[in-house]
Amino acid sequence: MTSQPAAAPAGGAATPSTRPVIPAAERGATVIPEKVVARIVVRAAQEALAKHAVPSPGSMKLAAPHASVTVGGGTARLGLTLDLPYPIDLASTAQQVQHYVSERVGQLTGMRVTEVTVDIEHLVPSGGLEHRRVQ
Repeated sequence: MTSQPAAAPAGGAATPSTRPVIPAAERGATVIPEKVVARIVVRAAQEALAKHAVPSPGSMKLAAPHASVTVGGGTARLGLTLDLPYPIDLASTAQQVQHYVSERVGQLTGMRVTEVTVDIEHLVPSGGLEHRRVQ
């Protein structure tokens, strides 16, 4: 006579010990490098300039924006350097870019943006960079 193996008791006692499930927010942290945030800032600045009817950098020979970022404790401080066409309302354009970049970076990274500094490096005449004499 052969004996049959004993069936596992009902209720799943045959499974290994289970650990309590830890909520997702307490399991770890997502770290976004400053270099990646800087690329997001540049892209957001390009979107903001396109949205506010500034001609494309290619048609105006404007340099691409440059960004510097400091990240820490879930917050980000952003620095942005731009070339803008001339004539343009500098204060209004800078304020619109600051607001848009702050909102967009916050949406995409989940970080709280505490500061956006905009430096206007060059004003490019609407006719391009050719040299002209004053008449």
